[in-house]
Amino acid sequence: MDAFYASIEQRDHPEYRGRPVVVGGTNGRGVVSAASYEARRFGIHSAMSGRQARQLCPDAVFVKGRLDYYFDVGRQVREIFQRFTPLVQALSCDEAFLDVTGTIRLFGGAASIGRQIKQEIASELQLGASVGIAPLKFVAKIASDLDKPNGFVEVPVDGVLDFLDPLPVSRLWGVGKVGERKLLRLGLRRMKDIRLCELKDLQRDFGAWGEHLWRLANGIDPRAVVPDREAKQIGHERTFAEDVSDDELLRSVVNYLTQAVTRRLRRGGRLCRTVSLKYRREDFRTFARSQTLSRPSDSSDVVYHTAIGLLESMRQREPRPVRLIGVSLGSLVAADTPRQLSLFDIGPLAGGSFEPGVETEALRHLDRVSDEIQDRVGEAGVYRGSSHRWMHRKKN
Repeated sequence: MDAFYASIEQRDHPEYRGRPVVVGGTNGRGVVSAASYEARRFGIHSAMSGRQARQLCPDAVFVKGRLDYYFDVGRQVREIFQRFTPLVQALSCDEAFLDVTGTIRLFGGAASIGRQIKQEIASELQLGASVGIAPLKFVAKIASDLDKPNGFVEVPVDGVLDFLDPLPVSRLWGVGKVGERKLLRLGLRRMKDIRLCELKDLQRDFGAWGEHLWRLANGIDPRAVVPDREAKQIGHERTFAEDVSDDELLRSVVNYLTQAVTRRLRRGGRLCRTVSLKYRREDFRTFARSQTLSRPSDSSDVVYHTAIGLLESMRQREPRPVRLIGVSLGSLVAADTPRQLSLFDIGPLAGGSFEPGVETEALRHLDRVSDEIQDRVGEAGVYRGSSHRWMHRKKN
């Protein structure tokens, strides 16, 4: 998808169309999650600080991200993919590999399928997409990026090396800025330069990484499209406009983040085994602590009490002002994984009282009702009282 988050905002807000739009970085301290192509012309890109983005383009429209909503749209995009093939390997909510070799007789050649997908995304979702078609996964990925936005690049089976040879080495999977500098120092600027190297020389200079680059530059990539690739971890975090030392406010933020991430967990039909807290001090030193749950869970209450325990431990060890807090859930498993409830499975619905941090049927019911209300009226419709301070602060 093309500038996915920003394009959704431009679609939903006609007044933003044609203007530089930046998702995230709204308070100057946060980071940019996405930038429209109009904003990219000013040098704005994801992971840039909001303050720098404003300096580059003071007239840009800065909007708060709506991650749950973007993921919903991403699911709609994947539903379109799955009309044409069951072999869909999602890389993120806005990018995927499709293997259409088994459905060509139904829908026409790969190019025809690619154009049909683009057309259906445009007509049904009013969003642009770029398509890359190739016999190899990494070549298709490169092709999809070459002519954005709204691109369409097809690489024939007998044209892979002709396509790759003139491209810069930075286009290869696994070549970042540091790797690119190492290659450039050896005079390896284009993929053809790597292809013509002796494999043993690249192995001598770079080890296994050198062999990896040589194989890709020679059009060797046996990896198949693997459908239903599940996320290993999901999380939410917040960067504060001002450094925070107030423990009550930090607990409120952790509660808010817990509700957001466990809602995503339940909507994705997953349970988590681990809870992690990310903690960045005002001097940018970052720490993380994790705890494994006694049994897989998707309970907001269980995750909240676990995260709060991690927060309190971190505050004792690192009591300095906080710039960023994040809550993430890992070791994810399917929601139908057997779970053992507490022997004391009681709560208000059963006339008893909750045991903090212990999952009960009553808490499950509370989560279901909360999710249903938020689906209808948004996150402000219902939320836990202990997150009120942060929710109220967000509005002002």
